[in-house]
Amino acid sequence: MINGEDTVSGTALLIAAAPAGKGCLIDATSVLPTLAAVPPSTLTGTTAATIVELADPTDPQTVLTRIRAAAAAPGPLSLYITGQLHLDHKQRLIHLALARTTPTTLRYTALPWHWLAGELKLRRPGTTTVVTDMVATPDAWQQLRTEGLVLGHGIRVYGRITPPPPRRRIAEPAYLKALATTWRSGINPPLAQLHEQAAAQAGPVDALFLAIDHTTVPTPAVPAVPVPNRPHREPAPVPTAPAPISENTEEAEEDPLPAIFAAALAGRHGEAASLAAMWEGWALRTYGAGSVQAIHWLEVRADLARLAEDPARSCELWMAAADARLARQQPPDDPAVEGAVDRAHHQWQELHDPQQARELGPPLVSLRRHVPGRRSGAVEAVQRRLELLHTMPPAGG
Repeated sequence: MINGEDTVSGTALLIAAAPAGKGCLIDATSVLPTLAAVPPSTLTGTTAATIVELADPTDPQTVLTRIRAAAAAPGPLSLYITGQLHLDHKQRLIHLALARTTPTTLRYTALPWHWLAGELKLRRPGTTTVVTDMVATPDAWQQLRTEGLVLGHGIRVYGRITPPPPRRRIAEPAYLKALATTWRSGINPPLAQLHEQAAAQAGPVDALFLAIDHTTVPTPAVPAVPVPNRPHREPAPVPTAPAPISENTEEAEEDPLPAIFAAALAGRHGEAASLAAMWEGWALRTYGAGSVQAIHWLEVRADLARLAEDPARSCELWMAAADARLARQQPPDDPAVEGAVDRAHHQWQELHDPQQARELGPPLVSLRRHVPGRRSGAVEAVQRRLELLHTMPPAGG
């Protein structure tokens, strides 16, 4: 599972967390006895192993401290995480719920996912494996379908994320239990192979399965587990391809875009978004924020959100790309700038939720005033629709 050596000691951190009471969506801790019966060396992929278990922790700072200590260990690290994911509506950040988490206390009682990502990115590439079996709340599920679950370059990620179970049902960490049951039988195939077997056993068909193994320079990958195709509308007749990286850019040995867009067109939106976000992180670390390479991947993510039929997210990302290009001193009539604003405008027009459209309208008006584009009346068109939207109730209202 990890490229460990006989002389190296590994660490396995087991985190099982879910809110107490009616907010619980998954029986997270039920997997711990099964994992505890697996030989520690199997969990870490090394001969010697240290196991740290967190069952229903209550304090995010305590969890962060344990993660930080495990991440600082010199040998290979394996994290096994089961629980439920929530979305912070104010900052639109994914959180891992803990025992005391409620919808109103999420920002103070849950573990922000980017805290975990921040600790793991400091580790040497190729030494960290994360295995997940989690349930997402409805709003978190919608975001994860389009953006994936991001941890960064150099980290192996395998697992399953499912939408919330039917009302009054509690999900089981069936995927992680399937892995542990195989290991307990004495069989220890490569993790990618075991992932396929466990995913086939655990289901459900609408789950988001993660199979990302990019532990050197990022390379494209075809997901190990197919997810059924989801219908998507044909795009409107506006340019949709992201602006290309300039010709003098140092490029990777293989172009990842075909594999990423193939996954998106097959309905595997979360996986495509995760790969694109990983490449964007690589570009940010390699070339810096505001670089043409980082903007390129921002635009890829914007187009993937369009394919996932998330016009609000696509609009936000296209506006961010336009702002980033303007910050690079590209003129308002630069085709790349105009193209980003045109696509943001088009995605805004695709919004059916008046509340979302009202929130994104003012920044789009501001951007349109600076970048009017080739078609006359674009600013006025946004303003007219925005005025009309203020007379309409939110969706479902």
